[in-house]
Formats: sequence, structure tokens, C-alpha cells
Amino acid sequence: MNPPSPAIVAQNAVRALPRWTLWLLCAAYILSGFIGRSPWRDTDIAAFGYMRALAAGDTPWLNPSLLGQAPSTEGLLPYWLGAWALQIFPTSWSPEWVVRLPFIALLTLTLTAMWWTVYYLARTPGAQPVAFAFGGEARPQDYARAMADAGLLALLACLGLAQLTHETSSYLAQLACATLTLLAAASMPYHARWAIALASAGMLGLVLSGAPSLAALMGLGVAVLTWRSRSTELPHQGTWAAWWLCAVAFSSFVAWKLHMWEWRITPSSEPREWRSLLRLLTWFSWPAWPLALWTLWRWRRQVLDLLRHPHLSLPLWWWLLTLTSAALTHPADRALLLGLPAISALAAFALPTLKRSIGALIDWFTLIFFTVSAIAIWVIWMSMMTGVPAKPAANVARLAPGFTPSFSWLPFAVALFATVSWLLLVAWRTRRHRAAIWKSLVLPAGGATLGWVLLMTLWLPALDYARSYAPQMRLLVNAIPAETACVNVAGLSSGQVAALHYYGPWKQQLFRVDRAQQCDWTITEPRYWAALSPAATAPWKPFATQARPTDHDDLLLILQRRP
Repeated sequence: MNPPSPAIVAQNAVRALPRWTLWLLCAAYILSGFIGRSPWRDTDIAAFGYMRALAAGDTPWLNPSLLGQAPSTEGLLPYWLGAWALQIFPTSWSPEWVVRLPFIALLTLTLTAMWWTVYYLARTPGAQPVAFAFGGEARPQDYARAMADAGLLALLACLGLAQLTHETSSYLAQLACATLTLLAAASMPYHARWAIALASAGMLGLVLSGAPSLAALMGLGVAVLTWRSRSTELPHQGTWAAWWLCAVAFSSFVAWKLHMWEWRITPSSEPREWRSLLRLLTWFSWPAWPLALWTLWRWRRQVLDLLRHPHLSLPLWWWLLTLTSAALTHPADRALLLGLPAISALAAFALPTLKRSIGALIDWFTLIFFTVSAIAIWVIWMSMMTGVPAKPAANVARLAPGFTPSFSWLPFAVALFATVSWLLLVAWRTRRHRAAIWKSLVLPAGGATLGWVLLMTLWLPALDYARSYAPQMRLLVNAIPAETACVNVAGLSSGQVAALHYYGPWKQQLFRVDRAQQCDWTITEPRYWAALSPAATAPWKPFATQARPTDHDDLLLILQRRP
């Protein structure tokens, strides 16, 4: 017999979150960070450069490069999406905005798949609340819908979701495909054809996004759980397990043909690295991980019989897989990002078992944390605009020398609307109203969205100045004579090369001694140049050094050819 469910939920507790509220919250979270900013350095600007090169036909589609440099992040799908967008949409549109359109769709797809994943997991018999002696327990469909709202709110509340999902990189593509695969596994008992299509798209997308090993391990885990499943909702377990194995074999074959198999197992050996990983684990998936641990404790009898309870086994397997990947690979935050849908699904199942005192503690902590954060963002912005109080403005001037604040009505209006909405949400949450199962996650999700919106409106000019290459490129353009037709590039990262190509008016070529007569100027990195042989550096003399305004260690050396 199945152990008794720890969930005790009445029908009046599963009323749905108003759809317009959920849509507005998701729209604010998605669009903030994609609109109005420049490509940020490293991953964002590098991906932008490869997309422009593919769209222009300057590099092969199966082996993209920038001046001979391969991408530092894995996968082809993100570059293809950006390049296709540049080819489809009008050239009069800003290319910075055009390449983000597919990634807006990917983040939207992630949130949508997250909602349906929790919905189908909550429909399983083992996830249902206990039946009352005289009726009145939550109806299965209403319960699943309320739990899906809670799972989506838990994902939005995770602090590590914001930045990585608003960059045009492989990380967001991997997250969307991983969530699709999780949805396919959850929906097998209800929509077989859709499950097959979603699993195929998700696993193939994981491979093309640079995560073939995770795709294979996830597919193998689902195959084993399906084959050994004792759930009455899923007939033909052997057929489903064989199909998942076929999907793993096909995706592995595609990865092999595209030469994408590469193991990056680099376990941390120093205690300092382990402490850094623990700090990352603590804040990256906050507040979902405490709720997920509470789920494992309150549903411990079901955890001991995982084969009967896919609402626990599927997200738990994916969470453990991503935790292991984070401990054995770099960067760790990429693996943790892929685990956020699973940990959010587990967090949702903590809500039917939470005591009122724990829910109140979550609300008060969230209220204080995000309100204080919002006040700090507003105070620093007012200091930048007016000089009062003086100390925050002085700190900004010290950290970002040369930055001139400017006022814009539209970002101010959006930030003001988000702040008023937060105050109304707090007022609603503190009033007496009917209980709702998702109520404990409303403030965390709303607070995380508020903080992200304020950062991407009030602080966006300062963040752009600090995190983009645009200020440094403007200094370079002004330093080199306007009649210059081409420059040599030596020892720069792919992000720096992409920034030079986008912001600079010159044609670029890789530095080679036999081409020294073709370009009179060379842009290089000082340490790289110092390591070259005297024969290579003899024809050149230093002309100027340009640092990034917010990082004086990030230097570019300008060289002029000797007469």
C-alpha cells in the first residue's frame, strides 16, 4: 500500500492565482534585462560576435570562429538562433535587440514548461492530498493547477535565475531544453505523442547547446525510473524505457558526429574552492532549496519508495545530477542553473505541508530583505541623480570614473510602477483573506522580480558602463587616427575581438609578422605582447594604453608600426 500523503489541502486553498497577475509578473521578469542595454562583456558580447559572423557568412555554421578563435562556451544552437534572427528581421532594427528575440522566446518557453511540469507531477496519485472523511478535499485538477502556480513562483524567486537567463548564451538554451525534457518525462502518462516530441526536442537541444553528457545521463535516468516504475498511471513501462534509450542513442550519435563530446571533469581540490561552491549553493537557488529539503523530509515515506512517486523521483534525479555536475565541472553556476526547475518543483510540494509559523517566517524574511534592497537601490539612484546623500554618489564615481548619470522618464516610470506594485502586493499579503496554497511564494517571487526590474531600469546606465566594452572601445576609436583602414589584433579574447568588430570602424586581421606591412596599427594585450620574440615586436612602437574605465587591470595596448 502507498504510505499516507503528508499533504492536507482543502478545496478553498487551491484557488488559482489570477492569470493577469501571473502573466504580468512573468512579462516584467522576462523583458527586464533584454531591453535597453548593450552587450555585456565576456559571454554576452562574444556570442553576439559569433552570431553576426554567421549571419554575414564570414564563418562556417558547423564551426563558427572569430579571427580563428573558437567559442569559449559550448554549443551551436544559441549562435544559430541569433544568426537566423539577424537574417530574418529587418536590418534597420538594432542588431543588439534582434539577437535577443529568440532568447526572450527561450525564457518564455522555460517558464511555460515549468508550469506544465509541476502541473503533471501534481496530477499523479502519489502527489494528491489525503481524502477527508466527509469530503471537501482539493479536487485533483484544481490542486495541480495551484501547485503549478507555486512551482513557477518558486522558479522566479530563485536569485541565480536572473542574470544568466538574460544573456545571449548557451546557458539559457540549455535551461529551456532541460525543462522541456523534464516536462516530457512528467507528461508521459497523459499525452504520449506530446511527450515523445518534447523529449526529442529537449534532448537534441541539450546536445546542440553543448550539454551532451547531461542529456545522456538525464535520459538514462528517466529510462531506468520508467522501466522500474510501479505507478499505475504509466502503462507499457518497458516500451517507454526503450524509447528513452533510443532518444539517448540518437542524441549521443548527433553529438559524436558534431564532435561535441568533451568531458570537463575538474573536481575542486582546495578547501577555498569548496567553500566558494557552498556559498554559491546557498544563495543561487534561494529560497527554493530550503523548501526542497523540507519536501524531502515531510515526504520521506514516499522518498523511500520513489518508484511509485514520480513527482519526487524525476525532479530529485535531475537535481542530484546537476549538483554532481556543479561539483565536478566549471563553471559551477551553469550546472546549478539547469537544476533550478527541478529544485523549484520539489519546493512546490513543500507548501501543502508547511506549518503556518514557517509560512509567516518566510513572508517576514522576504518582506524585510526585498524592501530593504529596493530602498537601497532607490537611495543610490537618487544620490546619483541629485548628489544627496553624498556618499553613495561618491562611491559610484570612484567605482565608475567618467560615468555621467542621466535621467530618463520611461525607466523611471517602470521602476515606480514596480515599486507601487510591490507595496500593493505586501498590503494584500498582510490582509486577512482566504488561504491559498501558493501564498508563501508570492512575496519571494514578487520581491525577486522587483529587485531585477529596479536594477535593469534605475541602475542600467551605470551597469552598462561597468559591464560593457563600449566605453573602452570609444576611447580606442578616438585614439587611433580616423583615416585608419585596418588594424592587427593579437592576443585578445573572443569577447574583445567581437567588441572591436562591432564598435570599431576598422577591418581586423590576426597579427602575423609577414602581414606587418598591411596594417599600420596593432591592438593587443600587454602581457601577450611582452611574451613575444624581439623579432616580432621590433617593427612596432607603443602608442597608447587604454584601460576599461571600471577595471584598470583590463588594458589594451595600441601599437604603431615604425617607419
